[in-house]
Amino acid sequence: MDATRVENEASMSCATIESHATESADKLAHSVSLICYGYNEEESIADFFKRAVDLLDSIVTDYEIVYIDDCSTDGTWPIAQRFAHNNSRIRISRNERNRNVGYSFKRGVSLAEKEFLFWQTIDWSYDLSDLRIFLELMDHFGLVVGVRPVPMRLLAYIPVVRSIYRVRTRSDDFLRAMVSLANYYVLRILFGLNVHDFQNIQFHRTKTLQSFDLRGESSFLGIEMMIRARSIGLDMIEVPIRFLPRTKGVSKGIRLRAIWKSCRDISRNWFAWGWRFRLERRGSKGRIYRLLEPAFLDEKVIVLCAPLFKRFR
Repeated sequence: MDATRVENEASMSCATIESHATESADKLAHSVSLICYGYNEEESIADFFKRAVDLLDSIVTDYEIVYIDDCSTDGTWPIAQRFAHNNSRIRISRNERNRNVGYSFKRGVSLAEKEFLFWQTIDWSYDLSDLRIFLELMDHFGLVVGVRPVPMRLLAYIPVVRSIYRVRTRSDDFLRAMVSLANYYVLRILFGLNVHDFQNIQFHRTKTLQSFDLRGESSFLGIEMMIRARSIGLDMIEVPIRFLPRTKGVSKGIRLRAIWKSCRDISRNWFAWGWRFRLERRGSKGRIYRLLEPAFLDEKVIVLCAPLFKRFR
């Protein structure tokens, strides 16, 4: 009886090991860092960590979540500490004072240790249902950039009209959407970077992003990272990532202080180096690929991206 029991337990152990091995084999071989930062997000942060862990667990074996707390004054930091204590994959750090988005983001980037890097907002404002595809595209491109998908309609191919189509799904409400759209066109005009979105998720090779001398201190960082990548000749591809309206907490993006800091940041960087980039067009070293221009895509990329085309319906 004992021998039979031992044999059965051994068989079960082998089956468990084989199951884990198969599960690991189905996951991506690359390691991934998820960067996030927050200020007074006690209503959202617990859900964020749970959702992030579940998502990454299902896709990659080796990952980390790097959270930067911007000196929150509510219960956000204690909640983050509790999650970090219970999960070694969650790494947290706290600013000594409130430093805003840019500083927190760059600090998170500097602490990242995995091969690939991307970010998500604490209120989970971007749809990452296709995360595995986005990460696999990093084997083919130097940079993967999210854009809010616009339905494939004839009028949507007209530049300004295309933006009007996007207003409805651009932010939590009409006012925020218009601020976001105005920011987009100001950046397009000043820096001349022909992309369809600046305020979305991007996927980078961690060491490459860490090598950039990022000067932005606000949401301007979105376009700056793309400009730096293009200026060293990296090809990029735009992928559809939907905006998801906030359901908890309060957005801080259109507060007058935040808008003022963003405008000041854009002006400083344009006068420091942006005008030169605009004139020299150094960004033309790298190419921008788009799913709706499949004739320019490699066959393997088209096959990989096939599930993404339905996002434009």
